[in-house]
Amino acid sequence: MEFLASFFDQYGMLLLDGTVDTLVMTVLSTLFAYVIGVPVGVLLVVTSPNGLRPHKALNTVLGWIVNIGRSIPFIILLVAIIPFTRLVVGTSLGVPGAIVPLVVTAAPFVARMVEQSLEEVDGGLVEAAQSFGASTWQIVSKVYLRESLPSLIRGVSITFVTLFGYSAMAGTVGAGGLGDIAIRYGYQRYQTDVMIAAVILCVVLVQVFQTAGDVLARKIDKRR
Repeated sequence: MEFLASFFDQYGMLLLDGTVDTLVMTVLSTLFAYVIGVPVGVLLVVTSPNGLRPHKALNTVLGWIVNIGRSIPFIILLVAIIPFTRLVVGTSLGVPGAIVPLVVTAAPFVARMVEQSLEEVDGGLVEAAQSFGASTWQIVSKVYLRESLPSLIRGVSITFVTLFGYSAMAGTVGAGGLGDIAIRYGYQRYQTDVMIAAVILCVVLVQVFQTAGDVLARKIDKRR
């Protein structure tokens, strides 16, 4: 107990600040990724050959953009878009410098998950809405998005967990957070106890958010 008291007295604020930085990076990145990814995912479904408004050229271009974005490893993207990151937020370091590449790497991932979620919606519901004269926007908002909501919420949990791991990677270039603490103290200074504490916090946070997402998705799933 004395060891724990001494440890938290020495590193408690450091770990708390790292946890806050990691949560800020992950939550904001997830939010912005969905702001971009949801419209793109909807467009992919609507403009597909069997969609509400088929448009081969637009669908192909969007598909290529999404595929290219998903194919670039995050650690490479993190370095490659440093000039763009500085242009957007004025720095490539710290929490602001990490959010931009996290959003860029997550948006295509979100778009594909949204596309898959919408494609799972029963086609009969879409046809019924069309027969009643519903507009494209009404079908998207009241049929596609509403019926796929449990799947979309699970997708948010997956995206959050994925970006949580990427935020630790961003610590290698001074982004801050628990990943940065684990590297600076656990790896560079050989302070294994600090690294273990950072890892435990990461595991706990991921479990909390994943469980919360699963519980929420089950509660709103009308099929259960």
